[in-house]
Amino acid sequence: MALLTEKQIAPKIKSAKGWKRNGNEIYRTFIMKDFVRAMGFVQSVALFAEKADHHPDIDIRWNKVTLVLSTHNEGGLTEKDFSLAVQINSLI
Repeated sequence: MALLTEKQIAPKIKSAKGWKRNGNEIYRTFIMKDFVRAMGFVQSVALFAEKADHHPDIDIRWNKVTLVLSTHNEGGLTEKDFSLAVQINSLI
């Protein structure tokens, strides 16, 4: 999958509500009611990620889940990252 240009990234980051960019990655922290709900959220993310064959970096801190997306084998951001971000957003 081709890397996105800066011009292509700008509107995509706006459409992926709540996600922020840090260099070649996009990230978002989700705050859940408690640990069990955070783990359930991660499980749902895992199902989307596995189906897309695109896996985020995941950091879990009790009720906070931070997800980081980047297409590592391409060395930056691709359509896969933004597509998965939008799917993940549909969980909340």
